[in-house]
Amino acid sequence: MEPQTQIAFEPQILAFCCKYCAYAAGDLAGSMRLNYPANVKIIQVPCTGRVDMLHLLKAIEEGADGVYVAGCLEGECHFLEGNLKTKRKVKAVQKALAEAGLEPERVKMFNLSSAMGPRFAEIAQEMTDAIRELGPTPMEKQC
Repeated sequence: MEPQTQIAFEPQILAFCCKYCAYAAGDLAGSMRLNYPANVKIIQVPCTGRVDMLHLLKAIEEGADGVYVAGCLEGECHFLEGNLKTKRKVKAVQKALAEAGLEPERVKMFNLSSAMGPRFAEIAQEMTDAIRELGPTPMEKQC
């Protein structure tokens, strides 16, 4: 009998990215042919301020292993305070996850400018590594 090969855990990560900064940084990373994990699924939003706590919680509930929001640098939001409001939302979601017995590190927020393509790729890798270390979400996968 052959030994079974163990399949490595590949986390499914959802990234809500601001159209003006983070998504543009992702485009730059692609143009620069920088590698970042293919397991990160990007959703473009007009502003991180449009990301609601329910979006983050629903992603985790439906089986995402990790979720992050990436927006403009603090103080440079195209919609003035969208990223600052979302920073508070992310902290509230982290608190709710901790209270529910889940790791709050499964949800994070990052800030970057449109010129930070290499940082975009680093964030995707950092988040993948962090979630890989935590292991699969205890929530049942819906997809």
